[in-house]
Amino acid sequence: MGSMKNNFIKTEAKDAKEIFNRFKNKDFSGNEGRAIKNSSWQIATTLVTKIGSLLFTIIIARLMLPEIYGLYGLALSTILFMGIFSDFGIGSALMTFISKTIDKTPEKAKGYFYYLTKYKISLVILSSVIILFSAKWLAGTYYSKPIYYALLAGAIYLPMTLFSGYLDSIFTAKNNFRPQFIKELIVQILRLSILPLLIIYFLAKVSSVEIYLLWIFIALSFCYFIGGVYLLIVAKLNHPFNKAKAQKLNTKEKNELIKFILPLSVTAFSGAFFGIIDQIMLGHYVESQFLGFYQAAFNLIAAASTIIAFSSTAVFPIFARLKGKSLERGFKKTRNATILISIAAAIFTFTLAPFIIKIIYGIEYSSAITYLKILSILLISFPLINLYTTYYMSQKRTKIFSILLVFSTILNIILNYIFINIGLQYSMSYAVIGACTATIISRYFYLGGLVLFRKR
Repeated sequence: MGSMKNNFIKTEAKDAKEIFNRFKNKDFSGNEGRAIKNSSWQIATTLVTKIGSLLFTIIIARLMLPEIYGLYGLALSTILFMGIFSDFGIGSALMTFISKTIDKTPEKAKGYFYYLTKYKISLVILSSVIILFSAKWLAGTYYSKPIYYALLAGAIYLPMTLFSGYLDSIFTAKNNFRPQFIKELIVQILRLSILPLLIIYFLAKVSSVEIYLLWIFIALSFCYFIGGVYLLIVAKLNHPFNKAKAQKLNTKEKNELIKFILPLSVTAFSGAFFGIIDQIMLGHYVESQFLGFYQAAFNLIAAASTIIAFSSTAVFPIFARLKGKSLERGFKKTRNATILISIAAAIFTFTLAPFIIKIIYGIEYSSAITYLKILSILLISFPLINLYTTYYMSQKRTKIFSILLVFSTILNIILNYIFINIGLQYSMSYAVIGACTATIISRYFYLGGLVLFRKR
């Protein structure tokens, strides 16, 4: 067992040295070199996104304090939840089919882009309408919390975030990660410069929490809109489809696309439940400050997990082109590196949770320490889930992980309901711990299924 471990470490050290030499010699030839180059841009983009988001989260959490921060997070989670009606697998289908056609037949890739974009716009409009019509019931009846105007602003916020992210697929498929980096830089700079000033201004001038949150979401919408405009300009200037005329999809191609998207429609719906159901359910049961504590801990885990899982997005176009032993070798190298980093991050977070919370959020968020310790175990599962999901999508095996996600989502809902209600018998803090436990169990159930069925 010890020799296997030593061989594993030696192999990873050898790979790290090879990567360093490639950077030193500026050698990015072949699939491995391309993956390294992609990963480098993706690291930079992820760092900008997550460091910017983390700084933004720290600033607004400190300025708003737990109660208002909890309301802000609840409104944001609800808006993103409504976003399930705006995708239904279109984003994943766009990335997959464009990755496979943009180099050899750009006219076909452009045909896929136009065909899918038409439906994407319709679904985004549908999502915004649903938000507008459900906002009053959600805020007044289900949550009984002052987030009505924030939800109304979500009808603007959601299209802007989707507009900013949708064009990423084109550049990812083209193995061009630089525009995404600059876009994220623009968004983060705008958020970090505009929002803190607005928060300080409205805290002093506006007595209504609802009006206060309304303007926060409108300002956020503006930041994402500017980022999306930048990508649109770059796409028009660079001509990723090589000025090719869009070729209409034939019946066979449309059927193949539908066959690919249908499982992902279920996945998108289930995924939204899976990722946000804990906060949606907690919003119904606990007071807003406890939501603030939970979100403070969970956001740190999510940010760290995304940084660890950077390679998954970067290698997607490579996985889509590989088969057989080459695919297996590339996947195993990425997986092994992810496991090592994830375990180290989980141990670090669990051990230093008290210092992390107090330094980052302040003593007002001390109640979040327990939640961060419990959720630290997700630092192992989150990145691996992202990697395995990328693998399945790149190989068009969407049915398998769609079924797994549905069962995991159902398990997550059931466990959240049971554990939150059991916790409420003692205190609202225990209800939050119940949500943490439900999230961990369901996530590892999902990961176990992904690992088990990969080679079947």
